[in-house]
Amino acid sequence: MTTFVDRVVLHVAAGDGGHGVASVKREKFKPLGGPDGGNGGRGGNVILRVDPNVTTLLDYHHHPHRKATNGKPGAGDERNGADGGDLVLPVPEGTVVKDGSGAVLMDLVGLDGEFIVAKGGRGGLGNKALASARRKAPGFALLGEPGDALDIVLELKSLADVALIGFPSAGKSSLVSVLSAARPKIADYPFTTLVPNLGVVQAGDGRFTIADVPGLIPGASEGKGLGLEFLRHVERCSVLVHVIDCATLEPGRDPMTDLDVIEQELAQYVPDESLGGRPLAERTRIVVLNKADVPDALELAELVKPDLEARGIEVFVVSAVAHTGLRELTFAMARHVAAARAEIEAVAAATPQRIVIRPKAVDDSGFKVIRENTADGEVFRIEGERPTRWVRQTDFSNDEAVGYLADRLGRAGVEEALFKAGAVAGATVLIGPKDNAVVFDWEPTLVAGAELLGARGTDLRLEEVSRPTRDDKRADYAERRVARTAARDELAAERKAGHWATAKDEDDDE
Repeated sequence: MTTFVDRVVLHVAAGDGGHGVASVKREKFKPLGGPDGGNGGRGGNVILRVDPNVTTLLDYHHHPHRKATNGKPGAGDERNGADGGDLVLPVPEGTVVKDGSGAVLMDLVGLDGEFIVAKGGRGGLGNKALASARRKAPGFALLGEPGDALDIVLELKSLADVALIGFPSAGKSSLVSVLSAARPKIADYPFTTLVPNLGVVQAGDGRFTIADVPGLIPGASEGKGLGLEFLRHVERCSVLVHVIDCATLEPGRDPMTDLDVIEQELAQYVPDESLGGRPLAERTRIVVLNKADVPDALELAELVKPDLEARGIEVFVVSAVAHTGLRELTFAMARHVAAARAEIEAVAAATPQRIVIRPKAVDDSGFKVIRENTADGEVFRIEGERPTRWVRQTDFSNDEAVGYLADRLGRAGVEEALFKAGAVAGATVLIGPKDNAVVFDWEPTLVAGAELLGARGTDLRLEEVSRPTRDDKRADYAERRVARTAARDELAAERKAGHWATAKDEDDDE
């Protein structure tokens, strides 16, 4: 016997990206031919894909840990590493994917439904890809980025148009077996149905799907019995059929009481709002008074039918064993299903298709600096996709790679943002998420004084671009001649006055 599982917690991990490689091309008579290190391959993704041959989540219940393969590292001679293989996980149609907090990530409806739940890490660049005009021979490569790793919740919600609900042993499975080709287990004891059974019903030109939901009892919306586990399979149904046992011998049971109890449980159950589901109390109702082949049950059904119709509910008296009243019931369900489908199509047609564009702000730096006070003192946390990825790809055992990281962070404006946030030399800086951050003792870039000359490539001393005219040059030349003549005359006068001794006077003194 195959166990039915409709809710599992799955631990998925995408593949890590392969590391880039630092290599130098070596040939005969050419020992240093330049960098030729290849890039690492991309890590494999974890993909959820709808498979019509899968009807339960049992496999993931027994094996909840799934991981894609890693990307291969690069190699010399510009050889890139191979990408990791994607891990495709088949799931039944109607599977809802949620994260650990309960938020809906994807509703896999349709045979072509597919969702990448965990993305593989990027491969690291080799030194060949890092080479540039300024960095012609990098001695480092980037590491591969780790793949996503997270816990998700898979919930299976059956895709059916009509749901048969009611107390255990009300005859729901018997109705499904005579209305469709489904063959559920039928027995004369409660809770025979432990899993939802689906069947396809043909009514004239209409075709719809019917679901036999396990029996409900008082308190099902709070987890009693099997109701809470399987009420989720009613969320997608547009028509709810109450199957009431008119031949029950249990004390305190009668058709009116059974209907009120089940309606109360439906009203208390809260469907998933993120999936657009209406409350169960707002769905179309049909009441089926079953087991009319029993004389006492038929008499009771005819007695309570007017009271139920007075509530505005469509009522049918049927017998799954004798096959009476089934044709009218089938066409009534087909009529309500067609009306529900037309309403959904009308709403979809009236709702305009809007394309939401969220452009990146022109002043968005791609990161933010958060100042935090912790037990160890004040820290500055840098959150952003790019800085986090750069840190993960850095080989901190290589000084050149660390310098490359510092250049990237500086060009992105991280250092300037730290200054504005109040960071000083020696401050603790964390880059990355709180549970896996890289810690730095921040040292600002040293200022050598060249910044006083202006931006790189400029010099304030060269900003004077005016050139002297010919007249200016002549005037300057005349001034220099006059100055030289005046200096010679002054020197001659001083020598004549005896302030300066000539070479001849010095010889005479000797």
